This record gives sequence, C-alpha cells and structure tokens, in this order.
Amino acid sequence: MKNVLINTRIFAVALAATFAVAFTTPALAIDEKKAIPVELKYIGNIKSQPVFQLTFSNAEESQYTIVVRDENNNVLYRDNVKGSNITKKFLLNLEEVGDVNVRFEITGKKTEKTVVYEVNKKSQVVEDLVVNKI
Repeated sequence: MKNVLINTRIFAVALAATFAVAFTTPALAIDEKKAIPVELKYIGNIKSQPVFQLTFSNAEESQYTIVVRDENNNVLYRDNVKGSNITKKFLLNLEEVGDVNVRFEITGKKTEKTVVYEVNKKSQVVEDLVVNKI
C-alpha cells in the first residue's frame, strides 16, 4: 500500500513536470543581422543650432530611407541613401522648428525594419559654487 502511494506521487510529479515544460514558449534570440546598423549622435552646435551625425556601418551595400519629422508628424526632411558606410550630418534650425520634439526614422529597404531616434530640446542653467579651505 505504501509502495503504491509513493509510485502515485512520483507519477503525479512527473506528469506535472511534463505539462509545465510542454507548454512553455522558447525564448528566441534577436537576429542581429536584420537590425539596422545605424547610430545618431549629437556632435555640437554651429551658430547656436544643434548638429547631429547619422552613421551607417554596414558590411554590405544597402538602401535606407531617412525621414525627419516634428511632433505634429510634419515631414521636415526625407531622403533615400544607398551604400555600406554612410555618414550624414543634420543641422537642426531651431528658429524654424521651435521647441518641438524631432524624430529621425530610418527604414531599411531590404529588411523593412525601422529605427527611430527622438530628439528633445531641454535647457538647464547650472550654477556651481565651490568653497575650498586654504
């Protein structure tokens, strides 16, 4: 009798473990080859206007669409570029755009994946006061 209860418990645990493993979904790794190899960097100011550099570093030649939009979804700039190592600089004219957020949308023609960068303008005034003992 004791043997039957132990066998039943072992069977129940094995059955529960089987169902727990059977209904799990496998974790899939992201295919890095399908991601767009692009980087957007702030590189400084020219005449108080911010300058951004968009860099593509791809081993093979590809075609991309670059769209720059404001927060109202108005298209400020649109271009199709083709190549393997592309560098493009953008001067953001704040007098025309104002204090709105700007989005850079880069879409790969081959993969049809999109990378979006959002640029927010925030101004801060920082004043530091340092006291040193001499």
